[in-house]
Amino acid sequence: MTDLTPLWSPLRIGSTRLVNRVALAPMTRISATEEGHATDRMVSYYEAFARGGFGLLITEGIYPDAAYGQGYLFQPGIATEEQARSWADVVDAVHAAGAKIFAQLMHAGAQAQGNRFVDSTIGPSAVAPKGEQLGFYRGEGPYPVPAEITAEQMEEVRRSFVSAALRAQDAGFDGVEIHGANGYLLDQFLTDYLNLRTDEYGGSPENRVRFAAEICRAVREAVGPDLTVGIRISQAKVSDHDHRWSGGSDEARVIFSTLGATGIDFVHTTEYRATAPAFGDDGPSLAALAKEHSGLPVIANGHLDDPETAVSMLAGGAADVVALGKAALANRDWPRRVRSGLPLDELDASLLAPMADVKDWELELS
Repeated sequence: MTDLTPLWSPLRIGSTRLVNRVALAPMTRISATEEGHATDRMVSYYEAFARGGFGLLITEGIYPDAAYGQGYLFQPGIATEEQARSWADVVDAVHAAGAKIFAQLMHAGAQAQGNRFVDSTIGPSAVAPKGEQLGFYRGEGPYPVPAEITAEQMEEVRRSFVSAALRAQDAGFDGVEIHGANGYLLDQFLTDYLNLRTDEYGGSPENRVRFAAEICRAVREAVGPDLTVGIRISQAKVSDHDHRWSGGSDEARVIFSTLGATGIDFVHTTEYRATAPAFGDDGPSLAALAKEHSGLPVIANGHLDDPETAVSMLAGGAADVVALGKAALANRDWPRRVRSGLPLDELDASLLAPMADVKDWELELS
């Protein structure tokens, strides 16, 4: 019988003390108002995971500005004071249930497929993301070719992340996670085939990670020590599941060591399988590489549904926290069930069809 006690040990990340090592992974649920306000439905949705025993909740991606940041229609934002205030009820409900909550700040960049502010997109270069838009997030057809982001727009993006983090702090969030994964804007800068720039933000891994590192540093300096700050990093993308960093482990060293030096408190890695080698058929996982080179606590996500697999990441030292996505949707009380030795349910596919929004019957399960 595998010893699962590492899942239940407390941990401090930055200024945030977690009661256990099990987190809710961020998942887009497109259930905000059209204006990007969090709703009562979202309060109930997040509160259920807190009551189910998750020590940390990381929100779905929240857009930080009223320009190019939004990626999906009915996505929540934190670009205005009104949007920030709408999150306060979510935060209060989660805290009352005994959990902590981080706001994930996400700029969609070229991967946007629904934005009520603009009809075009921006990216590091005029190169469209691979693949098709996601139908269950109201998308259709190929991604358009973005305009190459200008230096002035990059500065606006930096400021928007800082302003969004400050609003999240005012709304009572325990921390913020900067979204640098899954093909969104900061990950587009990291991606060799999407970033063809010839300035200091293109070419080498040191240059391609520069924009993400600048934003991490700016947010860290703005919010001070009382708000936990981290970044999410992946190789794969929403529309390119097989992508791997061409520079392999050397590129991982550059990326994670650079981000680790910005003053942030954690790195959150997400892969299809968190336990799998990051490169090739053997070697360390992406989480283990993040741990080694950043020197920071690591949250790992990716098919850690099985408790034995989840605890292996902690016991082996590759990660400090495990984040569950679809397993959490199937079992909002995953920590309580596992701790009590109760069986786990399989994911009901209707949760994500025809739209991946929060369903009325789903709320009845809370």
